[in-house]
Amino acid sequence: MRPQCDPSCFIADNLKNVPPSGIRRFFDMVCGADDDIISLGVGEPDYMTPWHIRESCIHSIEQGETSYTSNYGLIELREQISDLFSNKYSVEFDPESEVLVTTGVSEALDLAIRAIVNPGDEVIVVQPSYVAYVPSVIFAGGIPVTVSTKMSNNFKITPEELENSITDKTKAVVLNYPNNPTGATMDKSDLEEIADVVVDNDLMVISDEVYDCLTYEGEHTCFASLEGMRNRTILLNGLSKSYAMTGFRIAYALGDSEIISSMMLIHQYTMLCAPIVAQIGAMEALRNGNDELDKMVREYDRRRHLIVNGLNNIGLECFEPKGAFYAFPSVQSTGMTSSEFAENLLDDQKVVTIPGDVFGEAGQGFLRCSYAASKDEIQEALERMKMFVDKTQQ
Repeated sequence: MRPQCDPSCFIADNLKNVPPSGIRRFFDMVCGADDDIISLGVGEPDYMTPWHIRESCIHSIEQGETSYTSNYGLIELREQISDLFSNKYSVEFDPESEVLVTTGVSEALDLAIRAIVNPGDEVIVVQPSYVAYVPSVIFAGGIPVTVSTKMSNNFKITPEELENSITDKTKAVVLNYPNNPTGATMDKSDLEEIADVVVDNDLMVISDEVYDCLTYEGEHTCFASLEGMRNRTILLNGLSKSYAMTGFRIAYALGDSEIISSMMLIHQYTMLCAPIVAQIGAMEALRNGNDELDKMVREYDRRRHLIVNGLNNIGLECFEPKGAFYAFPSVQSTGMTSSEFAENLLDDQKVVTIPGDVFGEAGQGFLRCSYAASKDEIQEALERMKMFVDKTQQ
């Protein structure tokens, strides 16, 4: 009789250093739960994808458009993306060789890191950060080096903080502004200072700008549009947040042709191409979706003021986010950790939030509260949170 084996001994070592997503843990905790739960957890628009986008997808299926596309994506979509960045940010990318359509920004991030990182290379991740950044570096054999931002500086990375984290092994920096989870933004002058450090140390920048359209004060600055940054930047963006197309899993990467072709090589062997139906929906969104986008942004802005004012009135200090659709209040006044507060709030008041520490050590003592929920839900959540906070102070 052949001996039994333990399959777990075959699992790659680097996976042992990566915990499951803290966001999905809270999402799974409420799946199938009763209807009384209010979720400010998952970062997903509460809007349905606009009908004209859905209709374009239905029509494409009816017409039998169900084939593979180029590994790079439909050329018509790539031309639209190139035109968008040319017109909006005055930065030019060749649609033939410098635009890659991906299945979500998460895939684009994975491709970008794997395309430039060798084992042992260090990649700086500015935190609090989206939960996929550090694991993606680890999966590529790189070494994540985290740099903590502070609420006292509106969660902006300073050139001094960046400079102090650089070693002779540093290869790249991952930036995300507007930021998930804090909602922080950086204006052009802030980013110019970061660009100087990048040039002085000969680094690449992976700039995740998926929330660029959700900028409420001032104008978003595309990092690749800064002088000298176009060929040093792998620019990531997508349609999930701006056009309420999360389930379509459609995004793109922009950059120098050699970088993009290297990313495409990985994409070619692992994903082949993004779904053609999603690409057709993306073309319709970029062509005719700006009216709905503008309406959503105005509504998010109203909700932003509602939740930030409400959190501060409760006694949970919250700086004013200027982008994305997240508030990031401090719970330090309660004496609880982020996880303790979030878990107890869920148990006691059935309100879902995400503990700040799942976004890195810099998030300890904070919560991520998504305001991509209706105003009625936000108001009810705030009332329940107040009851919970009042209990803790008795």
